[in-house]
Amino acid sequence: MKKKTLVLGASLKPRRYSNIAINRLRNYNHEVKALGLRSGVVNDVEIDTELILYTDIDTVTLYLNPKRQEAYYDYLVGLQPQRVIFNPGTENPELYTILRANNIEVEVACTLVLLATNQY
Repeated sequence: MKKKTLVLGASLKPRRYSNIAINRLRNYNHEVKALGLRSGVVNDVEIDTELILYTDIDTVTLYLNPKRQEAYYDYLVGLQPQRVIFNPGTENPELYTILRANNIEVEVACTLVLLATNQY
């Protein structure tokens, strides 16, 4: 089953892991939404710069350091995803607690590895 995914911390720079993740997710035919500081398009995915309450988000994959995540706590809970993936460098025990209290699964992993090993 394909999972509708929000890439939070999306970048237009091809060398950024968030950019690579958008491309890989699309290669695996997942529907992708993206939120970043600058608007633009990666693959066929438009990067939004304003908080949109997307519907039916299964997974949020984070590419923001813990300090920058604080501004998104309420937003993430409001999306009610099934899970949030904390990629390397995004680990945040405070946010884990908030998400778990709202019945949102926390996964500390690398989206790219999950995709490559068919565990996404």
